[in-house]
Amino acid sequence: MCYLAMDCWCRIKLRNLPSSPYLHSGTKYELPYFQSVVPTKLFARENTFQFKLTICFLFHAFRSQGFQANGRVYASKSSAKRLRKAKEQQKIVNPQLTEGPPDEPNGAPDKKPSPVNPINNLESSALIAIASRSSVLQACTVTSSLIAFGGVIIRQGSHLASSQGWPIVDCSSEISFNFEMWHLQLVAGLVILISSSRFLLLRTWSDFAESSEASNQQVLTSLQPLDYAFVAFLPGISEELFFRGALLPLLGTNFISATAVAALFGILHLGNGRKFSFAIWATFVGLAYGYATILSSSLIVPMASHAINNLIGGVIWRVSQPNNQNKEV
Repeated sequence: MCYLAMDCWCRIKLRNLPSSPYLHSGTKYELPYFQSVVPTKLFARENTFQFKLTICFLFHAFRSQGFQANGRVYASKSSAKRLRKAKEQQKIVNPQLTEGPPDEPNGAPDKKPSPVNPINNLESSALIAIASRSSVLQACTVTSSLIAFGGVIIRQGSHLASSQGWPIVDCSSEISFNFEMWHLQLVAGLVILISSSRFLLLRTWSDFAESSEASNQQVLTSLQPLDYAFVAFLPGISEELFFRGALLPLLGTNFISATAVAALFGILHLGNGRKFSFAIWATFVGLAYGYATILSSSLIVPMASHAINNLIGGVIWRVSQPNNQNKEV
């Protein structure tokens, strides 16, 4: 309160000073003069106004220098105390947190993210998407039944239309279910060609290996040993009945039609982790089955080749797995 009253009084007096820098006594009141005056001389002066004005300047100098410096020191001390208190509270909440170097404020080292292997990442994502045994068998049964039903409808419809005189090829007469002994050699050649080609591509084409691995993990992991025969023969028979037994003779039993049907067969194998490389492989396989169908004019050859190749691929994948335990989600 004393400082505030003196400050107000000094401001009023300074406001009432005359415009001339010299007062009644002829002395010029400048700041350096009052700073150089010794306190004993100030008390010896008889001029009361000069003494009060000197006290005012000294008060302002003391307040602007001393108080502000002490305020900054106090503020820095209080901020340091608050920082230490916050660190102590943080240690109480998380006792495992230890103090680290200055560049690591939270005590945890700044670790760079390790590079992720795309193959391991794909395998982990595929493991999460593994379907249960019942869902795999149900999906295989429903899908194969629909595909086979479509093939039967096309074959029977073309036969009925051809018998009525319509200009439509009779698919059942072009590609029949007859079987001869030399067809066994054709089936064995297809199995050796496709199985060996798959084995080489799995070793040399990483993208195809990833796609095949993802597809096998999603479908085959949860199956029992006898289920492999079911999921190998049922799709092999139904797919060949539709693509090589219905679409191929309907478009024409030639190499161009076989290529077109094989391309459609490959495109339909995209999805569920299978990339474009797997579609290329399926197109090649479909072209081989189509050419064998044209040579033999029998639907038994592509059906048997397709089913056996599926079974060989599934068994080889199952045996090569380090852990053969079933995993269901």
